[in-house]
Amino acid sequence: MAPCCILLLILAILLSTYPAHFCTATSENDEFIRTSCGATRYPELCYSTLSPYAADVGNSFPQLVTAALRVAQDGAVSTCSAVRSLARAGPRRMKGSELAAGAVSDCVGNMKDSVDQLKDSMAAMKGLDHGPDFAMELGNMQTWVSAALTDEDTCVDGLEGSAMNGKVRDEIRRRVVWVAQLTSNSLALINRL
Repeated sequence: MAPCCILLLILAILLSTYPAHFCTATSENDEFIRTSCGATRYPELCYSTLSPYAADVGNSFPQLVTAALRVAQDGAVSTCSAVRSLARAGPRRMKGSELAAGAVSDCVGNMKDSVDQLKDSMAAMKGLDHGPDFAMELGNMQTWVSAALTDEDTCVDGLEGSAMNGKVRDEIRRRVVWVAQLTSNSLALINRL
């Protein structure tokens, strides 16, 4: 057989096996994420938001926690912006109630705090190692993510007692509850580190 034919045959064999290997690796990464998300309170949300990071995560639990924190932080940032926009809409969207405007303003403050705490957790995660300070660093992360979750819950609770337009209140509540679920999932994964 001619050398060029042998090279073509080898190339054909390599190309035919590459896609199968690639799909298997992705499937294994997806299964790792699905299994890890099983330990969270909202496993389907966990899987649906973290599976796009399968290639980055691989089978690394610390990378999975980093991705979960990133997703929660991004969600908190976008929710904070949306709530801030509603706050700027003013009393006309909130039936002119000072109580409603105050609840939204408080919610913006809670969401800003939540973003900051999730950022602190992301920074700590990047420097986390199994050295002598591991337990303290992990405890700090757990505290910050728990505080972010508390801020999100406080926002939702503050909306309930206001005389706000039902559609506006429901939209804010929906967004903040979604972020709280992402944050809860992050905390559950951190607790498994």
